[in-house]
Amino acid sequence: MKKDVNKSAKLKLLLSRIVVYGILIFLAFLCLFFFYLMFVNSSRSNAQLNTGFTLIPGGNFLMNFKNAWNDGSINIPVGMKNSFLIAAFSAVLTTYFSALTAYGTYVYDFKYKSLVHIFILAIMMIPSQVGAVGFIQLAFKYGLTNQLWLLIVPSIAASAVYFYMRQYLEATLPLEMVEAARIDGSNEFRIFNQIVLPIMKPAIAVQMIFSFVGSWNNYFMPALLLNKAEKKTVPIMIAQLRSADYSKFDMGKVYMLMLMAILPVMIIYIILSKSIIKGVTSGSVKG
Repeated sequence: MKKDVNKSAKLKLLLSRIVVYGILIFLAFLCLFFFYLMFVNSSRSNAQLNTGFTLIPGGNFLMNFKNAWNDGSINIPVGMKNSFLIAAFSAVLTTYFSALTAYGTYVYDFKYKSLVHIFILAIMMIPSQVGAVGFIQLAFKYGLTNQLWLLIVPSIAASAVYFYMRQYLEATLPLEMVEAARIDGSNEFRIFNQIVLPIMKPAIAVQMIFSFVGSWNNYFMPALLLNKAEKKTVPIMIAQLRSADYSKFDMGKVYMLMLMAILPVMIIYIILSKSIIKGVTSGSVKG
Protein backbone atom coordinates (compact mmCIF):
# COMPACT_ATOMS: atom_id res chain seq x y z
CA MET A 1 0.00 0.00 0.00
CA LYS A 2 2.82 2.38 0.93
CA LYS A 3 4.64 1.54 -2.29
CA ASP A 4 1.56 2.44 -4.33
CA VAL A 5 1.25 5.76 -2.47
CA ASN A 6 4.93 6.52 -3.03
CA LYS A 7 4.64 5.66 -6.72
CA SER A 8 1.63 7.91 -7.18
CA ALA A 9 3.36 10.76 -5.31
CA LYS A 10 6.46 10.39 -7.45
CA LEU A 11 4.32 10.27 -10.58
CA LYS A 12 2.51 13.48 -9.59
CA LEU A 13 5.84 15.16 -8.84
CA LEU A 14 7.21 14.06 -12.21
CA LEU A 15 4.13 15.32 -14.05
CA SER A 16 4.24 18.66 -12.24
CA ARG A 17 7.91 19.05 -13.16
CA ILE A 18 7.16 18.21 -16.79
CA VAL A 19 4.40 20.84 -16.88
CA VAL A 20 6.60 23.49 -15.23
CA TYR A 21 9.60 22.84 -17.46
CA GLY A 22 7.32 22.71 -20.49
CA ILE A 23 5.92 26.16 -19.67
CA LEU A 24 9.43 27.55 -19.05
CA ILE A 25 10.72 26.13 -22.34
CA PHE A 26 7.72 27.59 -24.19
CA LEU A 27 8.25 31.04 -22.65
CA ALA A 28 11.98 30.91 -23.38
CA PHE A 29 11.19 29.97 -26.98
CA LEU A 30 8.82 32.94 -27.32
CA CYS A 31 11.47 35.35 -26.01
CA LEU A 32 14.27 33.99 -28.17
CA PHE A 33 12.06 33.61 -31.25
CA PHE A 34 11.44 37.35 -31.58
CA PHE A 35 15.15 38.10 -31.17
CA TYR A 36 15.88 35.60 -33.91
CA LEU A 37 13.14 37.10 -36.08
CA MET A 38 14.67 40.56 -35.67
CA PHE A 39 18.05 39.17 -36.70
CA VAL A 40 16.46 37.55 -39.77
CA ASN A 41 14.69 40.77 -40.76
CA SER A 42 17.86 42.80 -40.28
CA SER A 43 19.56 40.56 -42.86
CA ARG A 44 16.87 41.05 -45.54
CA SER A 45 16.46 43.85 -48.01
CA ASN A 46 13.43 46.12 -48.12
CA ALA A 47 12.12 44.28 -51.20
CA GLN A 48 12.52 40.90 -49.46
CA LEU A 49 10.72 42.15 -46.37
CA ASN A 50 7.79 43.27 -48.51
CA THR A 51 7.37 39.72 -49.82
CA GLY A 52 6.32 38.42 -46.40
CA PHE A 53 7.43 36.40 -43.39
CA THR A 54 10.31 33.89 -43.42
CA LEU A 55 12.61 32.17 -40.92
CA ILE A 56 15.55 32.03 -43.33
CA PRO A 57 18.12 34.86 -43.01
CA GLY A 58 18.80 36.94 -46.09
CA GLY A 59 22.13 38.03 -47.51
CA ASN A 60 21.87 41.77 -46.91
CA PHE A 61 23.11 41.95 -43.31
CA LEU A 62 26.30 43.87 -44.07
CA MET A 63 24.54 46.02 -46.65
CA ASN A 64 21.84 46.99 -44.15
CA PHE A 65 24.51 47.75 -41.57
CA LYS A 66 26.39 49.93 -44.05
CA ASN A 67 23.20 51.74 -45.13
CA ALA A 68 22.15 52.41 -41.53
CA TRP A 69 25.62 53.50 -40.43
CA ASN A 70 26.06 55.86 -43.40
CA ASP A 71 22.53 57.27 -43.40
CA GLY A 72 22.76 61.04 -43.72
CA SER A 73 19.68 61.78 -41.62
CA ILE A 74 21.01 60.09 -38.47
CA ASN A 75 24.33 59.64 -36.69
CA ILE A 76 24.35 56.22 -35.02
CA PRO A 77 27.60 56.61 -32.99
CA VAL A 78 26.36 59.90 -31.54
CA GLY A 79 22.92 58.42 -30.82
CA MET A 80 24.48 55.39 -29.11
CA LYS A 81 26.72 57.64 -27.02
CA ASN A 82 23.82 59.89 -25.97
CA SER A 83 21.57 56.94 -25.11
CA PHE A 84 24.34 55.22 -23.15
CA LEU A 85 25.22 58.35 -21.16
CA ILE A 86 21.59 58.97 -20.22
CA ALA A 87 20.88 55.30 -19.42
CA ALA A 88 24.11 54.67 -17.49
CA PHE A 89 23.98 57.80 -15.33
CA SER A 90 20.24 57.35 -14.73
CA ALA A 91 20.73 53.74 -13.66
CA VAL A 92 23.59 54.52 -11.28
CA LEU A 93 22.02 57.60 -9.70
CA THR A 94 18.56 56.05 -9.46
CA THR A 95 19.73 52.92 -7.69
CA TYR A 96 22.16 54.71 -5.37
CA PHE A 97 19.81 57.41 -4.13
CA SER A 98 16.85 55.04 -3.95
CA ALA A 99 18.94 52.68 -1.83
CA LEU A 100 20.06 55.61 0.32
CA THR A 101 16.45 56.76 0.81
CA ALA A 102 15.32 53.22 1.61
CA TYR A 103 18.15 52.91 4.14
CA GLY A 104 17.09 56.16 5.80
CA THR A 105 13.44 55.22 6.16
CA TYR A 106 14.27 51.70 7.31
CA VAL A 107 17.07 52.35 9.81
CA TYR A 108 16.15 55.71 11.34
CA ASP A 109 13.24 56.41 13.65
CA PHE A 110 11.85 59.90 13.20
CA LYS A 111 8.54 61.70 13.38
CA TYR A 112 6.16 61.01 10.49
CA LYS A 113 8.39 58.16 9.28
CA SER A 114 5.41 56.04 8.19
CA LEU A 115 3.82 59.08 6.54
CA VAL A 116 6.95 59.69 4.45
CA HIS A 117 6.99 56.04 3.41
CA ILE A 118 3.31 56.13 2.40
CA PHE A 119 3.81 59.39 0.51
CA ILE A 120 6.65 57.92 -1.57
CA LEU A 121 4.57 54.83 -2.33
CA ALA A 122 1.61 57.02 -3.31
CA ILE A 123 3.77 58.65 -5.98
CA MET A 124 3.98 55.23 -7.67
CA MET A 125 0.29 55.55 -8.52
CA ILE A 126 0.83 58.79 -10.47
CA PRO A 127 1.77 58.30 -14.17
CA SER A 128 4.94 60.14 -15.16
CA GLN A 129 3.11 61.70 -18.13
CA VAL A 130 0.93 63.71 -15.71
CA GLY A 131 3.78 66.06 -14.79
CA ALA A 132 5.38 66.03 -18.24
CA VAL A 133 3.53 69.11 -19.55
CA GLY A 134 4.64 71.36 -16.69
CA PHE A 135 8.18 69.97 -16.80
CA ILE A 136 8.48 70.58 -20.55
CA GLN A 137 7.08 74.11 -20.22
CA LEU A 138 9.64 74.81 -17.51
CA ALA A 139 12.45 73.45 -19.68
CA PHE A 140 11.47 75.63 -22.64
CA LYS A 141 10.97 78.69 -20.42
CA TYR A 142 14.52 78.56 -19.05
CA GLY A 143 16.16 77.33 -22.26
CA LEU A 144 17.09 73.91 -20.88
CA THR A 145 16.18 71.88 -23.96
CA ASN A 146 18.81 69.76 -25.72
CA GLN A 147 20.53 69.06 -22.40
CA LEU A 148 21.19 65.40 -21.62
CA TRP A 149 21.36 66.02 -17.87
CA LEU A 150 17.74 67.18 -17.99
CA LEU A 151 16.76 63.57 -18.71
CA ILE A 152 19.08 62.17 -16.03
CA VAL A 153 18.35 64.25 -12.93
CA PRO A 154 14.55 63.65 -12.73
CA SER A 155 15.12 59.89 -12.93
CA ILE A 156 16.77 59.99 -9.48
CA ALA A 157 13.34 60.20 -7.84
CA ALA A 158 12.07 56.68 -8.54
CA SER A 159 9.50 55.52 -6.03
CA ALA A 160 9.25 52.01 -7.48
CA VAL A 161 13.00 51.48 -7.10
CA TYR A 162 12.82 52.84 -3.55
CA PHE A 163 10.03 50.37 -2.69
CA TYR A 164 12.06 47.41 -3.97
CA MET A 165 15.15 48.55 -2.08
CA ARG A 166 13.15 48.99 1.12
CA GLN A 167 11.70 45.48 0.84
CA TYR A 168 15.15 44.06 0.17
CA LEU A 169 16.63 45.79 3.21
CA GLU A 170 13.85 44.49 5.43
CA ALA A 171 14.64 40.96 4.22
CA THR A 172 18.45 41.04 4.37
CA LEU A 173 19.76 43.78 6.71
CA PRO A 174 19.61 43.18 10.48
CA LEU A 175 19.51 46.44 12.42
CA GLU A 176 21.98 44.97 14.92
CA MET A 177 24.67 45.16 12.24
CA VAL A 178 24.13 48.89 11.86
CA GLU A 179 24.19 49.40 15.63
CA ALA A 180 27.44 47.43 15.90
CA ALA A 181 29.04 49.60 13.22
CA ARG A 182 27.95 52.76 15.05
CA ILE A 183 29.45 51.46 18.30
CA ASP A 184 32.72 50.83 16.43
CA GLY A 185 32.76 54.52 15.48
CA SER A 186 31.69 54.40 11.84
CA ASN A 187 29.80 57.41 10.52
CA GLU A 188 26.49 56.96 8.71
CA PHE A 189 27.77 57.36 5.14
CA ARG A 190 30.60 54.92 5.80
CA ILE A 191 28.12 52.40 7.17
CA PHE A 192 25.93 52.79 4.11
CA ASN A 193 28.71 52.76 1.49
CA GLN A 194 30.93 50.05 3.00
CA ILE A 195 28.48 47.78 4.81
CA VAL A 196 24.97 48.21 3.43
CA LEU A 197 25.75 48.65 -0.28
CA PRO A 198 27.73 45.36 -0.55
CA ILE A 199 24.77 43.56 1.03
CA MET A 200 22.45 45.20 -1.51
CA LYS A 201 24.53 44.31 -4.60
CA PRO A 202 21.96 41.82 -5.98
CA ALA A 203 19.10 44.31 -5.54
CA ILE A 204 21.18 47.09 -7.07
CA ALA A 205 22.00 44.89 -10.07
CA VAL A 206 18.31 44.12 -10.62
CA GLN A 207 17.25 47.75 -10.49
CA MET A 208 20.23 48.93 -12.52
CA ILE A 209 19.29 46.75 -15.45
CA PHE A 210 15.63 47.77 -15.23
CA SER A 211 16.54 51.47 -14.97
CA PHE A 212 19.08 51.16 -17.79
CA VAL A 213 16.60 49.48 -20.12
CA GLY A 214 13.86 51.96 -19.23
CA SER A 215 16.10 54.96 -19.94
CA TRP A 216 17.60 53.38 -23.06
CA ASN A 217 14.16 52.71 -24.57
CA ASN A 218 12.63 56.00 -23.44
CA TYR A 219 11.20 57.91 -26.39
CA PHE A 220 8.54 60.19 -24.90
CA MET A 221 10.64 62.76 -23.01
CA PRO A 222 13.72 62.79 -25.30
CA ALA A 223 11.52 63.35 -28.35
CA LEU A 224 10.02 66.44 -26.69
CA LEU A 225 13.23 67.88 -25.25
CA LEU A 226 15.90 66.97 -27.81
CA ASN A 227 15.68 68.39 -31.33
CA LYS A 228 19.33 68.93 -32.26
CA ALA A 229 20.90 66.16 -34.36
CA GLU A 230 23.92 65.83 -32.05
CA LYS A 231 21.67 65.34 -29.02
CA LYS A 232 19.23 62.74 -30.34
CA THR A 233 19.01 59.26 -28.83
CA VAL A 234 18.59 55.88 -30.51
CA PRO A 235 14.76 55.61 -30.10
CA ILE A 236 14.39 59.01 -31.77
CA MET A 237 16.58 57.87 -34.66
CA ILE A 238 14.54 54.68 -35.10
CA ALA A 239 11.34 56.73 -35.22
CA GLN A 240 13.01 59.12 -37.67
CA LEU A 241 13.91 56.26 -40.04
CA ARG A 242 10.40 54.79 -39.79
CA SER A 243 8.82 58.14 -40.64
CA ALA A 244 10.90 58.67 -43.78
CA ASP A 245 9.06 59.23 -47.05
CA TYR A 246 8.37 56.27 -49.32
CA SER A 247 11.27 56.98 -51.70
CA LYS A 248 13.79 56.81 -48.83
CA PHE A 249 12.08 54.19 -46.68
CA ASP A 250 14.15 51.05 -46.08
CA MET A 251 12.69 48.57 -43.59
CA GLY A 252 15.88 46.51 -43.59
CA LYS A 253 17.78 49.55 -42.37
CA VAL A 254 15.19 50.10 -39.63
CA TYR A 255 15.50 46.51 -38.40
CA MET A 256 19.28 46.80 -38.43
CA LEU A 257 19.15 49.91 -36.24
CA MET A 258 16.72 48.17 -33.90
CA LEU A 259 19.13 45.22 -33.63
CA MET A 260 22.01 47.58 -32.90
CA ALA A 261 19.89 49.30 -30.24
CA ILE A 262 19.20 46.01 -28.45
CA LEU A 263 22.82 44.79 -28.33
CA PRO A 264 24.01 47.13 -25.50
CA VAL A 265 21.04 46.09 -23.35
CA MET A 266 21.84 42.41 -23.94
CA ILE A 267 25.50 43.00 -22.99
CA ILE A 268 24.52 44.76 -19.76
CA TYR A 269 22.11 41.95 -18.93
CA ILE A 270 24.76 39.27 -19.54
CA ILE A 271 27.22 41.12 -17.28
CA LEU A 272 24.70 41.47 -14.45
CA SER A 273 22.72 38.25 -15.01
CA LYS A 274 24.11 36.33 -12.01
CA SER A 275 23.46 39.23 -9.65
CA ILE A 276 19.99 39.71 -11.13
CA ILE A 277 18.99 36.09 -10.46
CA LYS A 278 20.45 36.28 -6.95
CA GLY A 279 18.60 39.52 -6.28
CA VAL A 280 15.25 38.17 -7.43
CA THR A 281 15.55 35.03 -5.31
CA SER A 282 17.10 36.43 -2.13
CA GLY A 283 14.85 39.48 -2.11
CA SER A 284 11.81 37.24 -1.76
CA VAL A 285 13.15 35.26 1.22
CA LYS A 286 13.09 36.70 4.70
CA GLY A 287 16.61 36.69 6.12
